[in-house]
Amino acid sequence: MNNRASSYAETFEQRYAISAEGPLTDFLSRRDGRLLLGDAIDLNAMVARYGAPLEVVYCPQITTQIEQMQAWAAQAAADVGYRGAFVYAYATKANFAEEVVRTALAAGAHYETSAAADVVIAHQLWRQGILPGDRWMFCNGSKDADYRAAMIALRCAGYERLVPVVDDLDELAELIASCPAPLLLGVRERHAPEVVDPQHPGAERFGLTADEMRMAVRMVAGTPHRIVLYHAMVGSQLEDAAAWQRRLTQSLDGLLTLQREAPTLTMFNIGGGMPTSAYRVDFAFDYPAFLTRVFALVAQGCDEAGVAHPALVGEFGRYTVASHSVFLLEVGAVKAGQAAESWYLMNASLMVNMPDMLFVAGQEFVVLPLDDWDAPAAPVRLGGRATCDSDDFYPRPGQSALWLPESTGGLVLAVFGVGAYQQMISGRGGAHHCLTPDMRRIIIERDDDALVVREVPPQSLGRIMEALGYTRETLEPLMPAVPAAEPVERLPRTPRRAQSLFRPRVGGELRNRRARI
Repeated sequence: MNNRASSYAETFEQRYAISAEGPLTDFLSRRDGRLLLGDAIDLNAMVARYGAPLEVVYCPQITTQIEQMQAWAAQAAADVGYRGAFVYAYATKANFAEEVVRTALAAGAHYETSAAADVVIAHQLWRQGILPGDRWMFCNGSKDADYRAAMIALRCAGYERLVPVVDDLDELAELIASCPAPLLLGVRERHAPEVVDPQHPGAERFGLTADEMRMAVRMVAGTPHRIVLYHAMVGSQLEDAAAWQRRLTQSLDGLLTLQREAPTLTMFNIGGGMPTSAYRVDFAFDYPAFLTRVFALVAQGCDEAGVAHPALVGEFGRYTVASHSVFLLEVGAVKAGQAAESWYLMNASLMVNMPDMLFVAGQEFVVLPLDDWDAPAAPVRLGGRATCDSDDFYPRPGQSALWLPESTGGLVLAVFGVGAYQQMISGRGGAHHCLTPDMRRIIIERDDDALVVREVPPQSLGRIMEALGYTRETLEPLMPAVPAAEPVERLPRTPRRAQSLFRPRVGGELRNRRARI
């Protein structure tokens, strides 16, 4: 009888029915025993060079996400004869980082905002020429005085494709009375009581009822402003395509009804919720088929009503950025469980680095080891060693344990799906729970046919203490030193080896421009 425990690689293959060598997801692969992000960035080599904890940011993955969705949409529109445009808008609240927003814009994305700060950032990017003036900007959310003032300032400065999406009639009255330049406006559909999830009623507070939308049309009549967009927000991370289509049918009926009173309505915003493969290895969603059904549904409804096909707008936040970033965390110690699985105690805080695990019920993350795939697999849970908080663990209650290689410590785990919301919720550069510092960040961008690396050192204890009001001069002599960044060097164009950060690309130059910022 063979009592040998299954290796981690065997366990992985049995669970997901895919090989442990080769493509693992659409953004992750394993070749020659090394994990590759975007089939290009050697995560094992990253840890060997920079250590852990470490965040690796691979911006070209953002470009891939946007271009792939645009290609699927173009094909779907051609297949069903859809005559309206497709507008891909990046929801910046998912990740405001400058390199992220800049990459999304360079890939052709339009802009979606949620607060005054978003508009201030957009205004600066427009003045710098990073945000082209022909891009649409959809301003969602409840609009206080600062938000309205930021929109009006941008519109009066000459940005014409600004679209405040009206959330209530009071803000509409303020906008049309305060903005001397003509505004293009949107109206957001408020969820009907019968479709509000009683376990998650938060989205119910947004938008206008059908009667309020008709009132908005009457308020705008006779002014230089126009209502051009109907916003139908379905939800977040929706993988039930049939349910999404049913909801969209109701929203399309609302658009066509309102269009009889507002013929200037020429854009149909289906909102966010496009699912992403970032959170599960076994993720499956037929994007082309879904888009084909959506285009066909809208085309049929408009043809039957005898109206032109509207521009179809999607707001893509998680889908755009969730898969472009990875956390590399080290198992600092192992503690045997008393009732169930062993504890892998991470040299980090999970609740700080991955706050969605607390805020989003059932949120999953892909967690894979960099090494030891041949070691026996065992069920474990991860605990944050940087805090003494009993909630600092993953998977959460009700979720199955992780299967990982047996270890006594030192194993480095890659946590994927952290590119959207995690740092926006946790905050960057502030004082986190238990004073957990921001980890070192390695930012990789494409410059023509080269990949360029930039290093952001880890957050210092001095800056954390200053944020809390302590005097840095009296504390600094007591603080441990943070290792300095390595000197800048040019990466050799050689086949991949232990210290090479990139999988070789044909005809591509690799440059390293790491700077302390």
